[in-house]
Amino acid sequence: MPTPTSRPKTNLIYAAIFAAVVMVVFTLGYRFAGWSWGDSIYMVVITAFSVGFGEVVPITDPWLRAWTIALIILGCTAIIFITGTLVQWLTEAQIQRALGGKRMENEIEKLKNHVIICGFGRIGRMIASQLQAGGIPFVILDQAADRAAEARESGWLTLHGEATDEAFLRSAGIVRARVLATVLPNDAANVFITLSARNMNPEIQIIARGEVPSTQRKLLQAGANRVVLPAHIGADRIAHLILHPNARELLGGKTKSSVEFEHHLTELGLDMEEIEIGPESPWLHRRVGEVEQEAAGRLLVVAILRKEGGTDMNPNATAMLMPGDALVVMKRGGRS
Repeated sequence: MPTPTSRPKTNLIYAAIFAAVVMVVFTLGYRFAGWSWGDSIYMVVITAFSVGFGEVVPITDPWLRAWTIALIILGCTAIIFITGTLVQWLTEAQIQRALGGKRMENEIEKLKNHVIICGFGRIGRMIASQLQAGGIPFVILDQAADRAAEARESGWLTLHGEATDEAFLRSAGIVRARVLATVLPNDAANVFITLSARNMNPEIQIIARGEVPSTQRKLLQAGANRVVLPAHIGADRIAHLILHPNARELLGGKTKSSVEFEHHLTELGLDMEEIEIGPESPWLHRRVGEVEQEAAGRLLVVAILRKEGGTDMNPNATAMLMPGDALVVMKRGGRS
């Protein structure tokens, strides 16, 4: 199905082709009449663009005068065609953008008891897909133009702007919304959005994302009803799978369940990895708490696979890493 701007764009291409053909044909005509290439091209250009500088070479031959008259008619037509289609293309694009933005604003104003999703990264996409499948109305807020455009192309109500701006939250219908999910990968932004949303709508249900465990308390104090830590969710899932007999398959093989699980981790922006503690490892004879502290929330130790065969699940912060041990860790992946 053609887009609203496909027809003007096609017309512009046709106009450019027509103008190019006119330029080439009439340049060759003057060249065959004995003119130089420079004079021929110059004559065609000033005639087609109606500059009116006069004849480059005096034209007395009746055939050449008729050729010039044809150039005036066809050349000016080509330029007018190009100008008209270009103006049409730009004007229609502006009108469609304005009408589309106005239509979206009108639809958002009609929403009640809807969900506001702050952030359209991996987690935001997953939430939007699930809400759409459940038939729950929602609005997406994102400050990145490319992600906002992607959400609009998916047919979802989207506003492009900074969710930390109260005016922007008000445009999304924060006072009429039932739930706000702030899932930005920036803990400080999530805290600020939670504070603003709670002040603007004391009854709204707020679900906030946290990257670092210490942020959970701040988000709850800011007014969040629930805080979700994606890294901990993934870590709990890994710990559960390690307790099963196929734990080694999860870490070393590619079973159907392990592939599906890794796919879910990737959607959450997380990676699972097994790290061996060798003689040259910087973590050798270090405590788990020290390793996680140095990682500053980018890494979470799920289990220690001991060299002698035992497994320490959810190890204590004082657990020591020995040569030959292996760490099962959850790491933050790419941007989400």
